[in-house]
Amino acid sequence: MTEYKLDAHCVAILEEYRTQLPLFQQQEKLIVERIRQVLDEVGLLVAGLESRVKAEESLAGKLELKGGKYKSLADITDIVGVRVITFYIDDVDKVASAIERLFGVDWDNSVDKRKSADIDSFGYLSLHLICQMPDAPYRFEIQMRTVLQHAWANMNHDTGYKSGVEIPKRYVRNMSRLAGMLELVDEQFSQIRTELTDYRRRVRALVASGNLDEVPIDTDTFRSFLEMEPFAQLNRRIAAINQAEIQEVSLMGFLKVFEDLGFKTLGDISRLITDYGESAYQIACYQMGLTDLDIISSTIGPQNLCFAYILKNGGGKPGIKRMLDTLGGESESNAAMAAFVADQANGMPFMNQ
Repeated sequence: MTEYKLDAHCVAILEEYRTQLPLFQQQEKLIVERIRQVLDEVGLLVAGLESRVKAEESLAGKLELKGGKYKSLADITDIVGVRVITFYIDDVDKVASAIERLFGVDWDNSVDKRKSADIDSFGYLSLHLICQMPDAPYRFEIQMRTVLQHAWANMNHDTGYKSGVEIPKRYVRNMSRLAGMLELVDEQFSQIRTELTDYRRRVRALVASGNLDEVPIDTDTFRSFLEMEPFAQLNRRIAAINQAEIQEVSLMGFLKVFEDLGFKTLGDISRLITDYGESAYQIACYQMGLTDLDIISSTIGPQNLCFAYILKNGGGKPGIKRMLDTLGGESESNAAMAAFVADQANGMPFMNQ
């Protein structure tokens, strides 16, 4: 057995640790399980969740240095340690709030190192909560910090920057500069996410209000638009031709098609539905008349709207093929399909209006 330079008091603490080690290991698993559960419940995605029970050698080293400050093992608050690594700065407080719902927090011994003003403290700006489960004699520590803070702390440890060995000033200066850059990146990521969240809220409000001419087309706005099922009425009308069932599929692929057609706002798509809905229906009548299809894809409405728009505005077969290539990738069969659609549409009423 390893011999440590400990007095009788510290030896007693170490013996208690050995006796309680199975309890600490069980406690570690339970804490991690509960944290995972509460994060899932509140919808918080984190980058990592680490845990450990302090090794005997580590505890002995701590007792050798400052064993006199501990009356018993219960005074040592980091026998079990958990670290939650978040993607964003503002998620640290959200995680802390979730953890407060699970465990009692010893605020007198908890430390918010984010309040440090040291210029080289970036990698150590963690929030440390000392927690305790009901009716449990031993407290434990939960640390929360961001991915970048975690990476920086690990790199510092690897380079020995905090090892106590004198480092030439030029390296200290460069490390401090890098710390400042990473801190700025951390802040900017959180700010960008906040601004994007606000933007998406505004977009949803505009879409819901019907002010579609004010909403530019992009991935977020088009997704919000699709939630309103703008093509559903046309699809149901087409399905009624053969009493067909509609199979719902993603329509996000049409975003690129609409952009290629020069549409700038959701109002442009809304007008497409209004102005070309009848033409799209005429195309569908011919399509359905040639088959006995009893299942159709929800893409048929927007597809036929685009067919009608392209043909009516002189895009012809090349325009139809380009659209099909955009939707499903380039294929020789797209040229044949484009020719078929264009040839059949020539005799339809909407082409003469």
